[in-house]
Amino acid sequence: MSTITTKVSASAGSLRDYSWARWTALGLLAFAMFCSYIFMDILSPIKDLLQSTRGWDSTAFGTMQGSETFLNVFIFFLIFAGIILDKMGVRFTAVLSGAVMLVGAVINWYALTDSFLGSSLDVWFTNHLNYIPGFDELGISPFYKGMPASAKFSAVGFMIFGCGVEMAGITVSRGIVKWFKGREMALAMGSEMALARLGVATCMIFSPVFAELGGTISVSRSVAFGVVLLMIALIMFIVYFFMDKKLDSQTGEAEEKDDPFKISDLGKILSSWAFWLVALLCVLYYSAIFPFQKYAVNMLQCNLAFTDVAPDSFWGSEAVSVWQYVVMLIVAFASFASNFGKNKIVRTVMLVVAVCCLVLYCWMGYMRQSAAAIFAVFPLLAVGITPILGKYVDYKGKAASMLVLGALLLIACHLTFAFVLPMFKDTPVGGVIVAYLTILVLGASFSLVPASLWPSVPKLVDSKIIGSAYALIFWIQNIGLWLFPMLIGKVLDSTNPQITEALANGTMTEEVASISYNYTAPLVMLACLGVAALVLGLVLKALDAKKHLGLELPNVQNVVEVEESEVETAEQ
Repeated sequence: MSTITTKVSASAGSLRDYSWARWTALGLLAFAMFCSYIFMDILSPIKDLLQSTRGWDSTAFGTMQGSETFLNVFIFFLIFAGIILDKMGVRFTAVLSGAVMLVGAVINWYALTDSFLGSSLDVWFTNHLNYIPGFDELGISPFYKGMPASAKFSAVGFMIFGCGVEMAGITVSRGIVKWFKGREMALAMGSEMALARLGVATCMIFSPVFAELGGTISVSRSVAFGVVLLMIALIMFIVYFFMDKKLDSQTGEAEEKDDPFKISDLGKILSSWAFWLVALLCVLYYSAIFPFQKYAVNMLQCNLAFTDVAPDSFWGSEAVSVWQYVVMLIVAFASFASNFGKNKIVRTVMLVVAVCCLVLYCWMGYMRQSAAAIFAVFPLLAVGITPILGKYVDYKGKAASMLVLGALLLIACHLTFAFVLPMFKDTPVGGVIVAYLTILVLGASFSLVPASLWPSVPKLVDSKIIGSAYALIFWIQNIGLWLFPMLIGKVLDSTNPQITEALANGTMTEEVASISYNYTAPLVMLACLGVAALVLGLVLKALDAKKHLGLELPNVQNVVEVEESEVETAEQ
């Protein structure tokens, strides 16, 4: 009893009891993930340029993109990352993840430079890794015969980056739990994901700009932009290191010494049906979103009728990208801030500004005739509604219900892309409007996941093994993130044989081929993932009602009640 009381009083007045400190810690973690999300999709908006300049067809592109999670899935690195997190703590693991991401990014960058072409590495990768015993027989090899050497070496770098970014993901989730437990946890997790998704928008706007800078195409410039941002991410993790260390010195907590991790603790996780349902929901949601992001720009290029913009006009200049990005940031800031204003008039004004700037942003995207600029609208609605969803889950609960709603919206969006959008190919304005509305709703549907799913994990597992729990979920999630980018690429090539034949006969150029794919089959496949998520969401909701897991209960509790509960549990 006295020990617990001492521990509770020691934590009073610590950094996390101050709102500015909690949100500063969140800002450091979130900005690091913002940078990592930019690099994660840095090649997504320039798939057509990779095909025309490096000879990457859809299969090569998908195989390379799927390699990000290969080591996490088949070498079980992510499981080891969870154990490292539980034993070494958030601070050490955060800095380690930042360093690993940077190493992988540098390798990825070199693979796409002109210096790599014709080098000894180019020759070696051309002649090797065409057959990997065991992996080829199982159909899970990250390389294949005929895969361009640049794609192979880029995949190696992306594998290393993937180890770092997934380690960073579980570390950031644990860090948020540490700083926000018993407080605005859902809001914090939702806000972190919203900022991270702004990285996707940033990537979509600026990656093509850097690739085509100065009128010459160089895909390596886009990757170099991402490398610089990952250097900044590493600095953010280092700053967080010292801030978190200060917190522990105030509270007397020790991240890794109080409850050492035991392998036997994994049994507590694996025996929970609710945990498995949450894990499977995670893999279904993320497999329907992240792989789609990698192909979304090319899907729009293939389904919308774009016209060439004069390069000497404002809409064809590089400066327009900066102005559009500024407008996007205004939308994000105003919509996010409109939820926190104490004055109703201020909130209304901020909301009106956000809506007006969103319309302006969409108009600019249409005038640019840029598929990447259009898809960059993806996170904007999510940023605005994330605080609403986070607050609702924190104070009202209904996390399981949110997951069901997210699945319904996911299904509707992918089916719209598959069957409705192609009908407007001959109607440029109508097609762009349908694309914008569907992308905005898709972004909003995905915002339901971080606000409801991730805060549910601490309710299902013991706090000392939460790092391993997150690692297991991310590992299962990574199976989908490895499989579906590759699967989408193969489905595209197999359902568009006329493109392959035309390229082989020389009757179609790589430039034309890259924007001529029919995406119906891959999109229907992704919609089916949404159907599966809907079924599992309903099962989870029923299990919560039967077992009283607390998934539908709010996260924020009275502090006195929390302390009394801790003391009572300790006495028992």
